[in-house]
Order: sequence, then C-alpha cells, then structure tokens
Amino acid sequence: MLDYFAGNLRKYRILKNLTQENLAEYLCITPQSVPKWERGESYPDITLLPALANILETSIDLLIGMDVIRAEETRWRIHETASELQRRGDYADAEQVYRRALLIYPNKPGMMLGLAGVLALQGKTEESIDWMERGLPLSSNEKQKATMRAVLCFLYLKNGQERRAESLAAELPHQRECREAVQPLIAGRISESRINAEIRTILLGSPQR
Repeated sequence: MLDYFAGNLRKYRILKNLTQENLAEYLCITPQSVPKWERGESYPDITLLPALANILETSIDLLIGMDVIRAEETRWRIHETASELQRRGDYADAEQVYRRALLIYPNKPGMMLGLAGVLALQGKTEESIDWMERGLPLSSNEKQKATMRAVLCFLYLKNGQERRAESLAAELPHQRECREAVQPLIAGRISESRINAEIRTILLGSPQR
C-alpha cells in the first residue's frame, strides 16, 4: 500500500494545486514530512488519513490504493476460477469466464492471453492466435509471455504457418518452454494430435487424461 499511497498523494495534491508546504501546513506537521511520504520513505500516522483525504477531496481507499488492490485481487480470482475449470476439462466454461472478464478489463493482457490459452485448448486456432498476438506486446510478465510464445509456435504450425513457427521457436528463451525443446518438434512437422498434446502440456502442466 505504501507504494500506491506515495504516487496517489502526489497526484491528488497536484490536482488540488497544493504545494507540499501547503499540505504540511494544513495538517500541522513539519514541512519535511510530505516530501518523505511522496518519495515512499515514510507513511503518515493513520490518524492523519481522514484529514488528508478531506483536504484532497478523495477517499482514504483511493488515497492508499485499495481500489487497485481490490481490482488485482478480483483479476487473480478470475484466473484461479478459469484455471480450475481448465484443469477439470471445462474449457467452454473457462472461455466464458475470460470473455466476461474482458468486458470489464478490455486492455488487460493477462485476460487476453488467458482467453487465448483456453481457445487453443479447444482447437479454436485462428482466434487464439489473434488474441495472443494482441496480448503479448502488452504483457510485462516474462513467464507468461514465454509460455504463450511456446504455445503460439504450435498454433502457427497447426495453422500451416511453418516459417512463422520456426522463426518464433528460434527466439524462445532457455527455460521450461525453451527453444531446445520446441524447435525439434516444429522442424519435425509433428501430427495435429501431438501438437494438441504439446499445447495442453504447456498450458496445464501435464497431458489431459
């Protein structure tokens, strides 16, 4: 919360056209306190939060970033729900979980890539490719990106785009979904059933039983 508070304090202070000195004066605190709060070096006494929120004409929840924290918790629960459905083989239900989530979070790469993964598991190759190509450039989660790129290699191969599959496989990192594992499979022109099995293994951790 401290990181959220520091940025939010500065944002709301500037919106109110207040200097750090103004804010310190209103709160009857030392002038050095506000700069320390905004740098994230310290946190105000909890008894100051109501007055601070009142001065900045916002709520305590918004000031300390509870809106962001709650949104992150909500997105985490969405992924957990969809993951559990996929582990049970309920891919259609997992797809609907992500489609509903994207109505609320249309620009979240995690939701895009989550939907892309469950589409891949259902054999909806072209739509899965489309969502992955949209979500990957937006994602900052390197593990998630590595997983989805490995899946994308097989989707390209399945879709008859061998050169794109080979090119992307050559760029995979040295880790679980690594080029050493994927490149020979791409080059070997494996069967569609083997492609589907590899996609399931990458996304769910083990072949479907």
